[in-house]
Amino acid sequence: MKAVLDHIGIAVKDLSAALAFYRDALGLEVEAPEEVASQRVRAHFVAVGGAKLELLEGTSADSAIAKYIEKRGPGLHHITLRVDDIAQALARLKARGVRLVDEEPRSGAEGSLIAFVHPAGTGGVLIELKQNGPHARA
Repeated sequence: MKAVLDHIGIAVKDLSAALAFYRDALGLEVEAPEEVASQRVRAHFVAVGGAKLELLEGTSADSAIAKYIEKRGPGLHHITLRVDDIAQALARLKARGVRLVDEEPRSGAEGSLIAFVHPAGTGGVLIELKQNGPHARA
């Protein structure tokens, strides 16, 4: 399975403060927000070299990001590896007995398919697998 770093997800509680740092202090270009209604999250991508940072803001108190921040505080949430065939990657992980959050791919930001690998199977890091969709930005 060939994988490349696509982005690093960062859970933010105060979006204005996060944007003030990444956009204003560092001078990075922040893409327009994208709502992922199924996950109750707003994603703001920030290009940095060949990968991106994804600033994640919960849009509901019961979203995974809001719950994460409540439990652990803001900060690093996940790393995302882009794969060519997410179904094949999931099958490989299942065959090796790796614990998955998502048994099947689901819709994600940027028109992609995504699936999360449970931190219990990765040494404590939440890993998102991503397959670009036909209209996704690379």
